[in-house]
Amino acid sequence: MISAGDFRNGVTIELEGNIYQIIEFQHVKPGKGAAFVRTKLKNIKSGGVVEKTFRPTEKCPTARIDRKDMQYLYADGDLFYFMDVETYDQIALDSASIGDALKFVKENEMVKMCSHNGNVFAVEPPLFVELEITETEPGFKGDTATGASKPATVETGAVVSVPLFVNQGDVIKIDTRTGEYLSRV
Repeated sequence: MISAGDFRNGVTIELEGNIYQIIEFQHVKPGKGAAFVRTKLKNIKSGGVVEKTFRPTEKCPTARIDRKDMQYLYADGDLFYFMDVETYDQIALDSASIGDALKFVKENEMVKMCSHNGNVFAVEPPLFVELEITETEPGFKGDTATGASKPATVETGAVVSVPLFVNQGDVIKIDTRTGEYLSRV
C-alpha cells in the first residue's frame, strides 16, 4: 500500500480494478480547505489517461509489474514470437497487444516484456538501436545551409527523418522512444 502523499512519477497502482501508472502528480494546499494530491494516471493496459484527485492520507495498493528480458524471434502474420533466453520458453503475442513497439526492432534482438500477474501488457524496445538505411534519396551538395532533413527507410521498414548527408547503406543510431535520428555509426 502506498499513500497518496508518497506518489511519485512512474509508480504503478491498482485502482478500481485497473492498473495505472502515475504520469504527473501535484501536491496542492489551497488557502482554504484540506490539501489534496492531483494526479494524471495512465491505464497501462488500454493506454487511456485519466485525471484523479486524492486526499494525502488515502492509500492504494501498489501494482507489481514484472519486466523480463526476452528475445524477439520473428513475426508470422499477426503474431510475434518471443523467447525467454534462460528457459527457452516461447510466447506469441498478437499485433493489438504489441502496437508499434517493434517498429525499430530487428529479429533476434532483446526486448523487455512487461507483465502483471502473468499477463503481458507491453513490450519495451531497447532505448537506442542501430539500423541500416535501405532507401533514401541522395543529398545534393550545397543543400545543407538550413539543416534540412529527408525521409529514410530503415531495414525494419520504419521511416525516419535524417540529415541530408546520410546516404543509403549507412548505419544510423535511433532513439526508439521518439523515433529520432541521433547519429551515424
